Amino acid sequence: MLTLTINGKPMELATATATLAEVVTRMGLEGKRIAIERNGEIVPRSRYAITLVASGDRLEIVGAVGGG
Repeated sequence: MLTLTINGKPMELATATATLAEVVTRMGLEGKRIAIERNGEIVPRSRYAITLVASGDRLEIVGAVGGG
């Protein structure tokens, strides 16, 4: 089981390993314009599928807002 902190709130995943892409899918954010910071570093979208998360990781996920 993985325990993450996402936008300041705890989240548990019932798996031993997961990628950022899997977290994005689980949260229903797939296809959305988002940015993810993992433990203080921004992760490029092209690396979501290969970036593993570990218990204790802190993720900040923000979405782009359009307007004018």
